[in-house]
Amino acid sequence: MAQSRWRTGNTEMKSETSLPAMDHNATRGTALRRLGTCLIAAAALMFSGPALAEQKPAVDRGDSTYSEEEIVREAGDFFGEVSKGLADAVHSVFKRYGEPNAYIKGEEAGGAFVVGLRYGQGELVMKNGTRQRVYWQGPSAGWDFGGNAVKSFTLVYNLPNGEAIYQRFPGVEGSAFLIGGIAVNYQQRDNIVLAPMRAGVGLRLGASVGYLKYTKSREWLPF
Repeated sequence: MAQSRWRTGNTEMKSETSLPAMDHNATRGTALRRLGTCLIAAAALMFSGPALAEQKPAVDRGDSTYSEEEIVREAGDFFGEVSKGLADAVHSVFKRYGEPNAYIKGEEAGGAFVVGLRYGQGELVMKNGTRQRVYWQGPSAGWDFGGNAVKSFTLVYNLPNGEAIYQRFPGVEGSAFLIGGIAVNYQQRDNIVLAPMRAGVGLRLGASVGYLKYTKSREWLPF
């Protein structure tokens, strides 16, 4: 309430003028509400990005197949070193078939002059953790000169489970090749493909056809 005074003659006059009152509590409450709204909006913008990113499914092909680097490392450890020939052989197989979901590492012996035999034993290792013993034996046909006692590292494609390895796998005619001392050929049964890579003394050269029979125990008759 404001007061003003003035004189009119001998009479002093008083006048009162009303000013609008300020409700400080109401003003403070409004400001706080606005500030709270701004903070909530800022927090929403800050955390919405990571929250959305976490909802995206992770793509991890390594859960089911081996990468080329993994195979080169595993095969190198098995053969004793990672040579350029081994890396090139692995790359050639990957270029044709992609990433395998299993491999077999073992040793084999055999010999051939037009018709021969091959025996081997090793371990099947699947990407899902399955490990089991496996033997193989079979005839080979073709101009496949020489005897051999070699290490064999086989890439396995499209193997649904460990039991599926125990069957005959015919050789793919004309598929054999040699890179830097590593001999490679392909075997296939339905959708399952095997790519044995061999290195060792008296390595056999040629494009044998034949087949290999993979079994749970040693069988001396290859037929």
